Amino acid sequence: MTITSEEFTRTMARVPAPVTVATTVDASGRRWGFTGSSFSSLSLAPPLVLICLGKTASTHEAFTTAGSFMINILAEGQADIARRFAASGVDRFAAGDTLPMELGLPGIPEAVARVACALHRVVDGGDHSVLIGRVVAAHVGEDAPLVYYDRSFQRPVSVAETAPGAAVW
Repeated sequence: MTITSEEFTRTMARVPAPVTVATTVDASGRRWGFTGSSFSSLSLAPPLVLICLGKTASTHEAFTTAGSFMINILAEGQADIARRFAASGVDRFAAGDTLPMELGLPGIPEAVARVACALHRVVDGGDHSVLIGRVVAAHVGEDAPLVYYDRSFQRPVSVAETAPGAAVW
C-alpha cells in the first residue's frame, strides 16, 4: 500500500513542529540561511541534532559543504523572521536581526534557543538531505517557541491554560 504525496503532506501538516532558522557561512564569507521545521535532537552522547534541507534548495550546497551551522529555534513573536528566511529572491539577512554568535555563525539573539553545530554527517533522505550536527555550543532564552501546525504558525498553549482544573502530568 502506498499513499500519495498529497496525503502524506496533509498528514504531516497535523504534526506540530518547532520553527527554526538554520544559518551558516561559506568559505567566501557569504551568509546563508533557511527556515526549517524538520529539526530534532538525535543523540545525547555525543550531542547530535538533525535538520532536513531540500536537495534543490538554493542553500543546499552551502550547508552541505560548510563545516558548521547554527540552528535558531524561533520565539512566538518571530514569524516575520521565519517568513523572510523561507522566501526566495530576497536578502534574508537585510533586516539586521542576526549577529555573529557562537562559532562566528549568524545567530538570532532573541531566539528561544540556539545550537551551534559542527557538521557531523550528511545523510541521503530522499528528496532531502539530513544534516547531522554535533552540538558544540548552546544558548537557551526565555520566550515561548513558535510552532508550525496545520500549515500555519501557532502559539503553544498549556493544557492547564485551556482546561482549568484538568490534571497535568
